[in-house]
Amino acid sequence: MPGQGQPQPRRTRAPGERSRARIVEQAAKLATIEGLEGLSIGRLAGATGMPKSTVHALFGSKEQLQLATINAARARFITEVVGPALRAAEPGRERLLALCEGYLSYVERRVFPGGCFFVAASAEVGAQTGPVHDEVAHIQQQWRDLLAREADAAAEKRELADGTDAAQLAFELGVILAGTDIVSVLHDDIHAVSRARAAIRSRLTG
Repeated sequence: MPGQGQPQPRRTRAPGERSRARIVEQAAKLATIEGLEGLSIGRLAGATGMPKSTVHALFGSKEQLQLATINAARARFITEVVGPALRAAEPGRERLLALCEGYLSYVERRVFPGGCFFVAASAEVGAQTGPVHDEVAHIQQQWRDLLAREADAAAEKRELADGTDAAQLAFELGVILAGTDIVSVLHDDIHAVSRARAAIRSRLTG
């Protein structure tokens, strides 16, 4: 293979890619405060200092901007929560704990100023129809499926208390995490995350 065994040149982003990444990063932060509906070509131009014509050329429409923002938030969630947990722990209970801890840390550190991007987006678009709703629902389902898969693995390895329903456990963990985000942000409750940690550990370790 050409270049095998030799350092590969670092791929650099084209100016358009860099501008697009900068815009969606800012958009994801704003969306947790102002909502996806609050995003607009003009709003992002003002927030990033870029001309409206540049933002419009990169996204074309408000809906495309919203969809790009959702996928940027998904990539950040994977970086902050999912990736570290998958690397740190084997499938099963320990990975469930790692996923939950990663999520709580993500909320606690305010990776997005309005808390979890997808909790906020779900509340906003849940009763709507269309591509934006469908993309948020799809990504949320991926998260639910991941928790369910790890709960099943824990059950198969007999790491859970006798009689534990893995599907019910995964549901409860998801609700605890999302609810903690709501309480932490809405009430600025500094104890919410520590209480959630105790609840999750009790549920998983007995």
